[in-house]
Amino acid sequence: MAAGGAPDGAPYAIELRGITKRFPGVVANKDIELRVARGEVHAIVGENGAGKSTLMKTLYGMHRPDEGHVLLDGREVHFKSPADAIAAGIGMVHQHFMLADNFTVLENVVLGSEPTSGGRLDLAEARRRIRDISDRYHLDLDPDALVENLGVGARQRVEIAKVLYRGATTLILDEPTAVLVPQEVDELFGNLAELTREGLTVIFISHKLDEVRRVADSITVIRRGTTVGTADPRTTTVRELAEMMVGAELPSPETRTSTVRETPALRLSGVTVPTLTGRPAVDDVSLTVREGEVVGIAGVEGNGQAELVDAIMGLRPLTAGTVLLGEDDITAWGTRQRRESGLGFIPEDRHRQGMLLDAPLWENRILGHQTRPPAVRGPFIDRRGARADTARIMREYDVRAPGPDVLAVALSGGNQQKLIVGREMSAKPRLLVAAHPTRGVDVGAQAAIWELLKDARAEGMGILLVSADLDELIGLSDTLQVMLRGRLVATLDPKELTPEELGGYMTGAHTAAGAA
Repeated sequence: MAAGGAPDGAPYAIELRGITKRFPGVVANKDIELRVARGEVHAIVGENGAGKSTLMKTLYGMHRPDEGHVLLDGREVHFKSPADAIAAGIGMVHQHFMLADNFTVLENVVLGSEPTSGGRLDLAEARRRIRDISDRYHLDLDPDALVENLGVGARQRVEIAKVLYRGATTLILDEPTAVLVPQEVDELFGNLAELTREGLTVIFISHKLDEVRRVADSITVIRRGTTVGTADPRTTTVRELAEMMVGAELPSPETRTSTVRETPALRLSGVTVPTLTGRPAVDDVSLTVREGEVVGIAGVEGNGQAELVDAIMGLRPLTAGTVLLGEDDITAWGTRQRRESGLGFIPEDRHRQGMLLDAPLWENRILGHQTRPPAVRGPFIDRRGARADTARIMREYDVRAPGPDVLAVALSGGNQQKLIVGREMSAKPRLLVAAHPTRGVDVGAQAAIWELLKDARAEGMGILLVSADLDELIGLSDTLQVMLRGRLVATLDPKELTPEELGGYMTGAHTAAGAA
């Protein structure tokens, strides 16, 4: 097959021609065209379910295309597995991480590519290489840290280190900025520029169109499984990209009509949560969320937000403090009792805490609610009622799938998230803990989730919002709390705040009179 060429006459680093991939009852990709020049950052944008992940898995050797051709540096290749792609210099950082929780960072990075000396594992060489990669690309990794103790941001950096450790010259990054504050995004973009200056190629998958325009040299837009066009980020606006993706203007989280009531929905007093080493992960935290109020928690990953959420949900013990839901002291209650008493939960990681991927949607609908209708009738699970209510959630929350019996793993990330949001909203909780509710979803799903949170707030629901999306925090919150090293260090008015200023508080560069 004749090789295509970039504008400078060199062959494309990656060229996909007429790629079609079918699954039973679904055409995931249809006649897709993609051309990526060597040494560029090439963005791929599209709605959840548009076929981006399937296309990248095909490039990475996880799927075999039913039709079409894959060319690497002008030569047609036929990858039978990811090992073939890795050997050819292609590395992929998946949106949902592929890490062993009970292994260290070092063990995860070298797994399958262990350095040896004299027939034995050379841990010193592995540690040296990982530290070199970490220092060079500012990944801030401790090779001896257990992955199960890391936050989402650190886990992502471990995945990036795995790819670089294997000598990838083409990196596929799926939502790489989802957990970063603006200053960290700037650092990442600087690192990507350094990589491309060295001749490496980056395929950048993102739903953040403003970031795509900043970092990308070129953009390919995919809609409903096929290529709908390419765009030059220097001449294409965010609005134009959004219209290419979803046929609509970008949503805004902005909400300024106050619905805050006097009645507290959640009160935390002196809450302290230990780490495995005994050091406080959450240190003497007190806050109140009232009915009809959104209280946002801002903080760089790893500053205690995840542990605070776990403590509220009854997933971690306290060493001090109390948790009140309405007038009920729930400090000593288990998670099930808290859920049955009106505590809703959108978890940070939907796959680890929110879903059973190999179970049908109707079973996922009743997770955490399996003791109440429509999940039960008397002492038994009501499968008919659960299926019917799942179908209702699918209609009302625009969960795109053939039916309630489809396995959750078959859904795109955005549709999985909308099912979880629909499940929690359907229980009409007194207090909703929403941890990164729009992480990894497209602009259409993001807009839908924002509107659902706004509607719930207007109806009197209290919402504790933890997010890495600073525009989301500023737009949705009535009050903002900043968490740094396990403590609440600032109370801020979102009406008087920019994302850059908020990022300054999160990193400790600014302080506030409202410090706790």
